[in-house]
Amino acid sequence: MEALASKAGDIFPAPPTAGLICAADDIFNRAEVAQAIAEILKQDGKENVLRKELVTLLLAQRKVAMAQIASAFQENPRAARAMTRSYTWLTDCLVSCAFFAATRRFYPLSTPTEAERIALFAVGGYGRGEMAPQSDVDLLFLTPYKITPWAESVIESMLYILWDLRLKVGHSSRTVKDCIRLGREDFTIRTALLENRFLRGYAPLAEELDKRLEAELFKGTEREFIEAKLGERDSRHQKQGQRYVVEPNVKEGKGGLRDLQSLFWIAKYVYHVSDVSELVAMGVLHQDELERFIAAEDFLWAVRGHLHLIAGRPVEQLTFDVQIEVADRMGYADKGGRRGVEHFMQDYFRHATSVGDLTRILLTKLEADHAKAAPLLDRIFRRRPRMKPGYKVTHNRLNVSDEAAFLENPLNLLRVFEEGLRTGMLIHPDAMRLVTANLHLIDDTFRANREAQRIFLDLLLKHGNPKRALRRMNELGVLAAFIPEFEHIVAMMQFNMYHSYTVDEHTIQVISNYAKIEREELEEELPLSSEILKKGINRKVLMVAMLLHDIGKGRDIDHSVLGAQIARKVAPRLGLNKADSETVEWLVRYHLLMSDMAQKRDIADPRTVRDFAKAVKTVERLNLLTVLTVCDIRGVGPNTWNNWKAVLIRSLYRQTKLVLEDGMEAITRENRGTKAKKLLREELSDWPAKDLKKETARHYEPYWQGLHITAHKVFAELLRDIPDDEIRIDLHPDDDRDATRVCFAMADHPGIFSRMCGALALVGANIVDARTFTSKDGYATAAFWVQDGEDKPYEASRLPRLRTMIERTLAGEVVTTEAIKSRDVLKKRERAFNVPTTITFDNEGSEIYTIIEVDSRDRPGLLNDLTRALASSNVYIASAVIATFGEQVVDTFYVKDMFGLKFHADSKQRALEKKLRDAIKQGAERANS
Repeated sequence: MEALASKAGDIFPAPPTAGLICAADDIFNRAEVAQAIAEILKQDGKENVLRKELVTLLLAQRKVAMAQIASAFQENPRAARAMTRSYTWLTDCLVSCAFFAATRRFYPLSTPTEAERIALFAVGGYGRGEMAPQSDVDLLFLTPYKITPWAESVIESMLYILWDLRLKVGHSSRTVKDCIRLGREDFTIRTALLENRFLRGYAPLAEELDKRLEAELFKGTEREFIEAKLGERDSRHQKQGQRYVVEPNVKEGKGGLRDLQSLFWIAKYVYHVSDVSELVAMGVLHQDELERFIAAEDFLWAVRGHLHLIAGRPVEQLTFDVQIEVADRMGYADKGGRRGVEHFMQDYFRHATSVGDLTRILLTKLEADHAKAAPLLDRIFRRRPRMKPGYKVTHNRLNVSDEAAFLENPLNLLRVFEEGLRTGMLIHPDAMRLVTANLHLIDDTFRANREAQRIFLDLLLKHGNPKRALRRMNELGVLAAFIPEFEHIVAMMQFNMYHSYTVDEHTIQVISNYAKIEREELEEELPLSSEILKKGINRKVLMVAMLLHDIGKGRDIDHSVLGAQIARKVAPRLGLNKADSETVEWLVRYHLLMSDMAQKRDIADPRTVRDFAKAVKTVERLNLLTVLTVCDIRGVGPNTWNNWKAVLIRSLYRQTKLVLEDGMEAITRENRGTKAKKLLREELSDWPAKDLKKETARHYEPYWQGLHITAHKVFAELLRDIPDDEIRIDLHPDDDRDATRVCFAMADHPGIFSRMCGALALVGANIVDARTFTSKDGYATAAFWVQDGEDKPYEASRLPRLRTMIERTLAGEVVTTEAIKSRDVLKKRERAFNVPTTITFDNEGSEIYTIIEVDSRDRPGLLNDLTRALASSNVYIASAVIATFGEQVVDTFYVKDMFGLKFHADSKQRALEKKLRDAIKQGAERANS
């Protein structure tokens, strides 16, 4: 047993020369631990008893070490590589200790046979020496021949120790022959073997493994390995999303750590390098590209480290709530009108884009060295497009023939993109590199050049695929060089749940939507926009407005106002004349006007249409603004556009066009009322004349203008012979609007609107629109349009239960204020958002109502709280329009006081505002508790 009193160096590895995040002995004092281990293992006793003592010692050491590394990393939050080395070294110490105990104390062999040899390796990320706080520990136990009982006992003993230390161990026991056979069959195993790192045991076995892997597995299989890794990357991106999403997966997402690791695996496999820096001397990467690789790697590892420490488990997704904490840990602060988290995520996306660039560069070099032959039929029948002088085709990509000649005319920095679109070819990364290295040539003289302006606008307007040109120009920095004002929004993330993309990517998506309409791909989905484009529109003005519409984002000032100021300078610089530049400026300034009017106002009110028509002035501007609005909403995210928004936009467009062409008389209340009554008489032609006369005479004018004929017919049936004590309900899917219409008819009494809102909130229905009317004979008729939790109409099978729950609530069997508490809760990831509450009163937007607009943080019980606060103040609610933008909601109420008058007095408005703010505050405290 005395032989166990070994030196620390015999048990533990030396700290890495590159350095740890703090002193090695502060992490793991090898001398002290070696002495303590010797004391435990020299005792007589059963293995399980000694193992328990050993684990107790090491668990305490591990706990202290983990806390020490975490604390040092918090003090130096960007020291990512020192952090990963520290976790790796700590794991090496623990694994080595388990190996020492198993081979020297529990199952010692004084004279092992040839078969009783074992070598221990770290593989995968652990083998690479890259460990985050919650990384797995992947081990390979290598034996010369089939595993012996002795080796089995050693492995089992080690694993028990490591499991008891709460390490997440992945392990395999193989011979060299097994490794080669399995590596041939499985690329994941082959990749893990590529990164093997010998830890402890029989060193000659490690040398044999490396030699035979190179000779029998790696050599000559470079092409198939490259293809396998690229295939894995493509399927990973397919799963995680091709574009840079706002809640990225740091490990598996596009531009994440796995993409960087794939680059290194390929480089190591093909070029036999052990460090990325060696690729510079080999001419694969330039020095500046290496620096970008290191910067991206450091940044992403720092993010992953903080992510693991915050969650206390191996979480890889940067969800909204965690983004704030990671940004704070990494020292990002609020500045320039933007939150620290937004600056952090902008850096994240810029590094992710860098990873994409570096991937292209490495693949180009590989393609040249290991070109995959095109299929025979493709070579025979594929016609190569004719190149303009100065260009050539390299591996089916557009390349530059003579770099010096290319740079003699700086305009070629734009022409190369034009040639790419003209030929339909992808640009070769060598040509991309050339462009990126010479962005300084795009100066004020270049920007003022008429030919440069023509080429740029042609890229957007002439070739039918502006998205491809814009995305590549943006990634290479050309877009920001040609329009310097664009630089600010590159990779800019908007910290909210509404926008799925960064601002620059959203802009590209908007233009892509427009191109699809032009290519007649969305005729069924977007009939109005398609019709407008077919009749003709100023394409140049619209394209420039789309490009610039969000260019003012991310500052202290309203982005529409600042954007318009920027557009005033940029539009003439792009070659637009004075009139066109003014139209672009107007479109950027008011690009949200139509969306706001359609979604936040009652478009059945003639005053809404009149005010909008006054602002727009001409049909030409209306057409431009409509197409811009549709493309803008669709560009926010994959599921933002729906039938509800389509119906609102179409209705506002048609009414406004009518007013601009025929005057306000075309949509007056009287005209609408007369038409609506006539339609109802036609629909109810089988009714007795007396009943029909009673129905058409019982309603005030707003009723006839505020509802469609289908609703008028439903209410006529509900009100027919209704007793005073009965509540009648009709539920009907309104497929045109992607919602379910719920119609109520009952005797009117104060607070009825609020009770209906409460009933609908209790069944989990999201109200998107509501209007209520009181008849001359004292009945309330209310129509609500609701959606389920996924913003869809309720399925027919769910309607009976919905009806029963509403009836029970209205009958007083369920107390809304109590029952809603369990529903009115915010999820953890949603609590990260701050939406300041603003409340405005508008007495000009409607002839007979005061419009109260409440802009606040959305939650399930908000509308119920607001309507109860209004009801308790004797406010009559005629209609409510609800517009939701992610976590933000705008609830607009058309109201009168108990005498049927508007709220003009400041004192009344202030009292109402206080009541509403108190209701919001109390509800928010309840939802967050």
